[in-house]
Amino acid sequence: MTVCPRRGYALGYLGGGVLFAINVVMVSKPAWFGLAGAADAVRWSFVTVAVWWFVFMLPLLWFVEESVPAGRRAWRESLAAGWKELASTAGKVWRQPLLLKFLVAYWLYIDGVNTVVKMAVDYGLAAGIASTHLLGALLLTQFVAFPASLAFGWLGGRVGARTAVLVGLGAYSVLTGWAYFLDTALEFYLMAGVLGLVQGGVQSLSRSMFGRLVPEGKSAEYFGFYNMVGKFGTVLGPALMGAVALFTGSTQVSILALLILFVGGGLMLWRVQVR
Repeated sequence: MTVCPRRGYALGYLGGGVLFAINVVMVSKPAWFGLAGAADAVRWSFVTVAVWWFVFMLPLLWFVEESVPAGRRAWRESLAAGWKELASTAGKVWRQPLLLKFLVAYWLYIDGVNTVVKMAVDYGLAAGIASTHLLGALLLTQFVAFPASLAFGWLGGRVGARTAVLVGLGAYSVLTGWAYFLDTALEFYLMAGVLGLVQGGVQSLSRSMFGRLVPEGKSAEYFGFYNMVGKFGTVLGPALMGAVALFTGSTQVSILALLILFVGGGLMLWRVQVR
């Protein structure tokens, strides 16, 4: 049985949102849970995350079958084989200009997406937004992203995945410019709502696009490379923001550096023709 990416992302946002909502209530009303204060609530929130992961890991262990490897290798042999396979896949990608172009585009814009996720709270605090409003806005993003991921998939089916992702990147560019003028909690909530509308869709449709570009029968190999590119997409954005903030002395100006990633990634994606 397979699950389409948009449903996977949507359910991920829903599951994460439910637990996050419980944790927000714990921090806001610690006495309801018999806790001494917000600090205790934060510590116990980590425990709830561990329990949540364990409980929802059990169906994976019980019901998902996996083929058993024919034989076991020594760790040195496995490490060498892994690097060899990575180099082989990289060489194959290099010889496929369309796939290479998509991955470079993806690396740029997903770095911007990941930076927004990771730096939103810090940026909000720097702008003077109270922590309670920041938590509320993050919670809003989770629950808006659940139906929006499904709706974005519908949009991709009507106008094409590439066009839908470009719409999402356009929204991210507008949000980046808007963030420069951010100074009220209401604006932060509105921005969180818009972010929730496009975040899951950009992630899931990017995965769908990549799936259409990889050679038949090679999805496991190529998606491993795709995931590796995504993991590297968490460095450039914070580095750009940090460099601009250091040079200008302004956190507000630093957020505009993300336009390089969204606009650059979008322009490169525009040149990728996906069937």
